[in-house]
Amino acid sequence: MVMESDTMVLVEFWAPWCGPCRMILPVIGEVSKLYTGKLKCMKLNTDDCPDIATQYAIRSIPTILIFKNGEKIDSVVGALDKEKLTTFIDRLL
Repeated sequence: MVMESDTMVLVEFWAPWCGPCRMILPVIGEVSKLYTGKLKCMKLNTDDCPDIATQYAIRSIPTILIFKNGEKIDSVVGALDKEKLTTFIDRLL
C-alpha cells in the first residue's frame, strides 16, 4: 500500500509496549483527518515486522517515515505534538 500509493504516506513505526508511541497515537489520528486526500497515515508494529524495521534502520520508536511515490523522503524520531508534526508534513507537501 505504501509503495503503490499515489499520495504521500506517513508510516509510524511503533510497538504496543512503547509509552511515547501511545502518546502520539491521538496526534496521528488528528493529522490523518487534517490531511485527508493529501496524506495517508499507517502504522507498522516493529515487534510484528522486525525485518521491515531493520530495512529502514529503525533504532528508536516512535519513528515516522514519510514516503512519496514509494520512496522514503524524510523521517523524524520521537513523539511529536500536533504543531510540530504538521510543520514537518507541511514542509514536505
